[in-house]
Amino acid sequence: MYDEMNRKIEALKVVPVVKLDREQDALPLGEALCAGGLPAAEITFRTDAAEGSIRAMARRFPEMAVGAGTVTTVEQAKRAVDAGASFLVSPGVNMPVVEYCVENKVPIYPGTCTPSEIMSVLGLGIEVVKFFPCAQYGGLKTIKALAPVFPGLRFMPTGGINIDNLAEFLAYDRIIACGGSWMVSAKLINAGQFDEITRLSAQAVAAAAPYVK
Repeated sequence: MYDEMNRKIEALKVVPVVKLDREQDALPLGEALCAGGLPAAEITFRTDAAEGSIRAMARRFPEMAVGAGTVTTVEQAKRAVDAGASFLVSPGVNMPVVEYCVENKVPIYPGTCTPSEIMSVLGLGIEVVKFFPCAQYGGLKTIKALAPVFPGLRFMPTGGINIDNLAEFLAYDRIIACGGSWMVSAKLINAGQFDEITRLSAQAVAAAAPYVK
């Protein structure tokens, strides 16, 4: 399960990080992302619409990698999985959440930004960590400093990544994919500008294409 999700995310190279305020936007958003060639969404557990949106999107678009982001408690993790989330992402290391996911074979990408945080999850078989907030913690320069210390570990940086610097990150082979919200901003979603989301998603896919193995 973990290897399968890693392969899917690595093939996409970009994971849209989504904040949905209304469940009614979940299906149009899923359609827009798929139309743009980017069938993935990390729906953050920061709004009341998150759980229902994950459920709706996962059911309507089984081909999508629909995950839950900003998961900070085991209770949230269970709700996300019950709703159909195929992977979870946390902003930091919460050991009960990581342990729950490992025990239940749910792919989890814990947020890290220091060697100590990385070391805390390595013993649990974690092979990919989220690097967050990327820009504020030194960006690609820091990832390149951390990577040689942890052979085999790969990173999914999130925070401050956009179409202008995406290629720079993806060119480094220790980065499995990048998380970003520029193509799915709350402003675009709330305004119903799903055609623009499709355009920006397609643009991201084109920028990532040279780095897809």
